[in-house]
Amino acid sequence: MTTLTRTALVVVVVLLLLLGLLWVFQRRLIYLPDRGPVPPAAEVIPGARDVSFTTRDGLRLAAWHVPGDRDVTVLVTGGNAGNRLHRAPLARALAAYGLPVLLMDYRGYGGNPGSPTEEGLFLDALAARDLVRTSRVIYFGESLGAAVATRLALERPPDGLVLRSPFTDLADAGQVNYPFLPVRALLRDHFPVARDIARVRAPVVVVYGTRDTIVPPRLSRAVAEAADATTVEVAGAGHNDLVMLNGPGLVNAVTGLAERVR
Repeated sequence: MTTLTRTALVVVVVLLLLLGLLWVFQRRLIYLPDRGPVPPAAEVIPGARDVSFTTRDGLRLAAWHVPGDRDVTVLVTGGNAGNRLHRAPLARALAAYGLPVLLMDYRGYGGNPGSPTEEGLFLDALAARDLVRTSRVIYFGESLGAAVATRLALERPPDGLVLRSPFTDLADAGQVNYPFLPVRALLRDHFPVARDIARVRAPVVVVYGTRDTIVPPRLSRAVAEAADATTVEVAGAGHNDLVMLNGPGLVNAVTGLAERVR
């Protein structure tokens, strides 16, 4: 065996090992939960209370409910990072308009048991939906949570759906962030938003930032086109900018939809 052949063989073996590790540990790159406990809801949002729900596969998960005087609840399915504490500014902004808000946390997030997967996050959202007691509900999905909210909308149709920075599917978003990897071939979780959104029978609003480098605007616009959705473009905003959490464009998109579905 020549030196060149041995070198090539070593390179192939190393690449195969790396791909194997990525296959096994890929969910650690996808899901970035803040697993620590969160403070009591009322310490963060006046009038809020701690609630819990149990999933079909037996996990008891914690959430926050923020009351309001209107008959349209906003169920928030968060993105892949953080926990419900990080979405508190959004809940405060919506509650200021009188909208009740349910801030759920997925398995593995915010002190909850379990480990996140595509199927697991859907089961979590499905169980959280049963906590809503108002006659009308809007799902608000943030980034990866937009995929969760879209799938939930097929199983339990809402009165309206707001998708913040949605991607077409996880592979498209992953390829942007890991351009050197065969993302589509490796992924175990898929989150096919653009495919599913066309079957949602509710008014849809898509909100995205024009300088989003994590979920490029073209992916969100493709979702909006598939849904025949109203779009709200936040000029100059990146994926994690504060204006994409509780800025006027985003908040008005939710409250405006709430007015439409009353």
